Amino acid sequence: PQNNSPGSAIFPADFERGKMDLFIALDAERKIAGFRISPPKSGRSANISRNKTKMNLPFKGEWFVFWGGDTVSQNYHQDAPNQRFAFDIVKVDESGKTHKGDGRKNEDYYAFGQEIIATADGVIAYVVDGIHDNIPGEMNKMYVPGNLVVIKHADGEYSLFAHFKQNSIRVKVGDKVIKGQTLGLCGNSGNSSEAHLHFQVQTAPFFESEASIKTFFEKITVKRGGKTESKTDYSPVKGDIMQN
Repeated sequence: PQNNSPGSAIFPADFERGKMDLFIALDAERKIAGFRISPPKSGRSANISRNKTKMNLPFKGEWFVFWGGDTVSQNYHQDAPNQRFAFDIVKVDESGKTHKGDGRKNEDYYAFGQEIIATADGVIAYVVDGIHDNIPGEMNKMYVPGNLVVIKHADGEYSLFAHFKQNSIRVKVGDKVIKGQTLGLCGNSGNSSEAHLHFQVQTAPFFESEASIKTFFEKITVKRGGKTESKTDYSPVKGDIMQN
């Protein structure tokens, strides 16, 4: 065990698909009072790696970067080593709102039910489906990513798409997919308060500490501050409106 303290300890464990920390806490009678398996904590790496796989955006049409970038103010994921370079992406109207009406139903949100597509060719490595969509404003912390697809690309990088709509995923483990192929529909499952896409590229098939890598897209159009520009090899940041 590491990080021993009275009544608790953390055991580094090697699982089939990666390293995890196994935390055990005991009560006064030396019975197990708490048990948790979580990604190992480590210091932030000084080196920022980037994707080698050439990628398009994971959606059709214009979407808005709600979280994305290299600082905590741009991207709250920066405080999570296993999601450091993730994006949270939504659809907005001309006024910047993510929904119509009072936003009480998932169907009110512009992102809900929109097609999510493969960013590059690859093989489906992992799929989770069947998790219910949350009522807007509520979150399911039991399974944080919600409905999920992970694609393994030829160079060993993985793209991860989270929060799909329940029972909307159209691929299964082992399927070969091509860039632009529909994977499923955007939803509000998992640790999600409204319909959006969580997307990241990583060096492992699951969430692992420091596995997330900075992601650049091959060629996209970006609107910001009233200007529209074509960007090549670009990593979006909070506030960008972007499309392939």
